Amino acid sequence: MGRPGRLRVAFVGKGGAGKSAIAGTFARLLAREGHEVLAIDSDPMPGLAFSLGVAQSDAGIPDDAVVERVEGEEGPRFRLRPDLDASAAVEAYANVGPDGVRFLQFGKLTGHVAQLMRSQHAFRQIVEELPDDRWSVVGDLPGGTRQPFFGWADFAEVVLVVAEPTAKSWLSAKRLTRLAREDGTAANLLLVVNKAREAGDARLVAEMTGLTVAAVVPWDEDLAEAERRGRPPIDDAPNSGAVRAVASLVADLTGGT
Repeated sequence: MGRPGRLRVAFVGKGGAGKSAIAGTFARLLAREGHEVLAIDSDPMPGLAFSLGVAQSDAGIPDDAVVERVEGEEGPRFRLRPDLDASAAVEAYANVGPDGVRFLQFGKLTGHVAQLMRSQHAFRQIVEELPDDRWSVVGDLPGGTRQPFFGWADFAEVVLVVAEPTAKSWLSAKRLTRLAREDGTAANLLLVVNKAREAGDARLVAEMTGLTVAAVVPWDEDLAEAERRGRPPIDDAPNSGAVRAVASLVADLTGGT
């Protein structure tokens, strides 16, 4: 059997909506379907590493992987050093997690954002220059509505907006939808309703956001407990309704391949 066609998706949502737990579970399940998966974390707050089962670290791409633009040279201020292309950088700096998922982050904030400038430029370059025919990419974008786009989702063919059936969450999702459309991000913008408790929850969030529902992930105490412990839901609650719902989402987006 040949390698399945690649898939490139980004998850966005209000902080606390559960996008990192869903993104990490999605990446692991996608890898189990035979995809070579690169999970990328551009959210400056921790989350995706826990959901994948990768050791959490604040470190991004190291400074010695990056060179500064010389006077008179065009382009961004920082870029990967000349001996590193995107694939080589992934091999060198991405952690290998369970199910073979590669994990790359631009770094976590421990002070002023300027400390991550070099890593951020390298991270963007890697994502932009990844070979089209190799990696399936699953991205966890910054939480909230201030920074999720501005180029962070340019790699994605599908953007999945994660929202809970609460007013604060669907209002954030509605704003994210508007920002994505204004930014021209992704031809495919879909809704994942998370922590649904009642039959009408998905319909409510869909009506409020104007998005098509791609998946309904039920409220699941087992998944919530896994998150409280900082454990991957797919390991701690593999048979939960939430994990099964994410598996259905993977199947729908890959055509069952």
